[in-house]
Amino acid sequence: MRAASGVWRWRRNPLRRRTDLVEAWVALAAVLLIVLAAPVAGWCCGALTDRVLEQAVRHQHQQRHATTALVVKPLPGPSVSTNPDGSPDGSTRSRVLANWTAADGSRHTGPLITSTLHDKPGDSLPIWTDDHGTVVNHPLDTDTARAHAALAGIAAAGAAGGLVIGARHLIVRLLVRRRYVRLDRAWAEAGPDWGRTGTGS
Repeated sequence: MRAASGVWRWRRNPLRRRTDLVEAWVALAAVLLIVLAAPVAGWCCGALTDRVLEQAVRHQHQQRHATTALVVKPLPGPSVSTNPDGSPDGSTRSRVLANWTAADGSRHTGPLITSTLHDKPGDSLPIWTDDHGTVVNHPLDTDTARAHAALAGIAAAGAAGGLVIGARHLIVRLLVRRRYVRLDRAWAEAGPDWGRTGTGS
């Protein structure tokens, strides 16, 4: 890791500058933060996301209900390919008019999108509805929620590591700029004497 390259600056050396020692400490701090803090940040973010998504899973399973809709008739309009590039893959979807009964016992009729394999009158379609009978997406399942939480944790750990590396690069750049300023100042002070024995004496 490039951050570890600054550790050599701890060695005693008559040419070692104070900024070299600062850079070495910054490198060590960056390594420790990447090794220790970034995984902790990722774990905390993943755990928090998992807790929130688990609550969402429970809420959705309480608020959404599985039911069956019966196709009344197909609705006019072209069938839509499920393939993103529009190529025929044998899986197309069409709009149908269907009836279904909500969890509260109310009956509903409305348009649904279904596979062309289930768009004949009398075909049954599994759907999910809310408490009022409105068609909704199926609820989030626990495995998907955990996968999303794990991805969030990994992303948070990566972001934390990237932030540490970026901060180290910024500090090192400022240190290098400071070195150049000091070098220019020293050069300006000593410059007139270069190559001239006894000049300024």
